[in-house]
Amino acid sequence: MKGSLLRTNEELTQIYNRHVKTVYRVCFMYMKNQSDTEDMVQNTFLRLIQDKTVFQNEEHEKAWLIRTATNLCKDHFKHWWSKTVGMDHVGDKAVDQKFATDSNLEMVLALPPKYKTPIYLYYYEGYSTVEIARILKKKESTVRSWLHKGRKLLKMEMEGDLE
Repeated sequence: MKGSLLRTNEELTQIYNRHVKTVYRVCFMYMKNQSDTEDMVQNTFLRLIQDKTVFQNEEHEKAWLIRTATNLCKDHFKHWWSKTVGMDHVGDKAVDQKFATDSNLEMVLALPPKYKTPIYLYYYEGYSTVEIARILKKKESTVRSWLHKGRKLLKMEMEGDLE
């Protein structure tokens, strides 16, 4: 496989080392198992190799990778196989996760995607609403609304656990 026209192997390695953990966490948020997550991480970095985007800085690079990973994961579930072979028909397997999840993260992962992604990016990755809006290509007010509704859902879930 020939290298990227714009990036050397060294540059690609540096980008990978800087952002692989973030991309893994974003992919895991959607895929919820190690094997599929690793596939999506690999696909994200393959897309980077093929892409000609010139990054302005490391934050732009990170945002591009998060957006690409998110889109690839969403596209995975649009594929015909995901629709015809539901998760109900797949046997449960024990998998080793590369990072521990606490009960709060489990609740975040259970949210609908339009709330889950902004909540995760805001609280776990430290992005502002302005940055999330730019990453998701949505209006800032939409992101704030999703955060508000996502928090309400999480609050209801947490209060339900206390009873």
